[in-house]
Amino acid sequence: MSKFVERKRVARLPVTVDAGVLGGEPVFAGTRVPVKTLFEHLEANCTLDEFLEWFPTVSRAAAVEVLMASHNLTIEKARR
Repeated sequence: MSKFVERKRVARLPVTVDAGVLGGEPVFAGTRVPVKTLFEHLEANCTLDEFLEWFPTVSRAAAVEVLMASHNLTIEKARR
């Protein structure tokens, strides 16, 4: 798969990167919540519901979409 296709797919995620928001850290669109925060909380054994309670500006749909994209990329890379 070309890098162009990968960038296009990522561009459809509910994630924005703006140098003026947290120094360009990828955040959930419309928020100042870094995407990495979701993964850090899950790694610390927090549930998705807990994360969403602590970060109410992140929608369940956005969080699940990011998790599914991560899952799909992991599966794709494992198959190569």
